[in-house]
Amino acid sequence: MSFSETCVKSNVVYNGKIVKLHCDEASLPNGKLCTREYVEHGGGSCVLFVKDNKILLVRQFRYPYGEELWELPAGKLNAGEDPENTARRELEEETGYIPEELSLMQVMYPSPGYTNEKIYIYRAVRARAGAVHLDEDEFLNSYFVPVEEVREMIARGEIRDAKTIVGVQGYLLSGK
Repeated sequence: MSFSETCVKSNVVYNGKIVKLHCDEASLPNGKLCTREYVEHGGGSCVLFVKDNKILLVRQFRYPYGEELWELPAGKLNAGEDPENTARRELEEETGYIPEELSLMQVMYPSPGYTNEKIYIYRAVRARAGAVHLDEDEFLNSYFVPVEEVREMIARGEIRDAKTIVGVQGYLLSGK
């Protein structure tokens, strides 16, 4: 049996700068109709960069949570932008590091129950120092944190950002 659902009627409730909110009518596998609400998001990329056994993290305030978070450098894809280009751009903008080689670690679906967002997690194999170019509404600091300390921060619940946890755990499981 297929579990596929089919859109019968799409209804955009809100169309913003970053997200679009849908309230669609869909047909279930048994033929019954239902409502599916979801947030359409263009996706994003993040970068794990390890230098001298230290992971490059950024710390920034996140308005929806009302707190500062530890995260891998990341940002949203521009319309039609290749995720690898986003990763390159964001690493340089936020930290000043210019990746010389990127490798896709995985693609993450952060919350499939209500959004179609995909986050592409890259590893910068090599990077050289450049200059930080933050967006005008972006305020953050970057830090190299020892790998073991990052692992402990995740274990203690100090790092709560999903893409960061997935990227770091993937790195740790890979045997580096």
